[in-house]
Amino acid sequence: MLRIIKTIIRMPRPKSNRIVYEPPLYTEFKPVGARGRSLAQILLSIDEFEAVRLADYVGLSHEEAADEMEISRSTFSRLIDKARRKIAEFFFQGKLLTINGGNVHFRNNIIRCMDCGYMFKINIDSTMIECPECQSKNLFNHAGGFGHGNCCKDKTTKKGGNYAKR
Repeated sequence: MLRIIKTIIRMPRPKSNRIVYEPPLYTEFKPVGARGRSLAQILLSIDEFEAVRLADYVGLSHEEAADEMEISRSTFSRLIDKARRKIAEFFFQGKLLTINGGNVHFRNNIIRCMDCGYMFKINIDSTMIECPECQSKNLFNHAGGFGHGNCCKDKTTKKGGNYAKR
């Protein structure tokens, strides 16, 4: 007798985009005196960076921070634990810490004038074509450096968290 066994392949649920207040100003950190090229790299995603910012820098509770990122509290707790392990590894093993990647949308953006160095924050919906200090058009879009900008518009209005998606 031939028996057919059905195998159910479970595809992981796609990760929802997390809401991040603004892109990081600095994206690489390394021990002083070490050459970056010779160090092993640790990748901290932008959403892990935001979790550390909200919990450890701003001082929000896990529930408040999860609401801010529009994710569940349990997802936030997993995210912050993962981020803290990576940061500890950076401190104690002397690796290169790089912030990049993750499924995110920004609420705000940071623009830097490459001529005078002036930096300013704008809403992600706003467009800036000229430095308000020196009128230079040589501007660096921090959110654009992560491949974001137009995709973030209209996706960053608070909807009361992800609790309806549980």
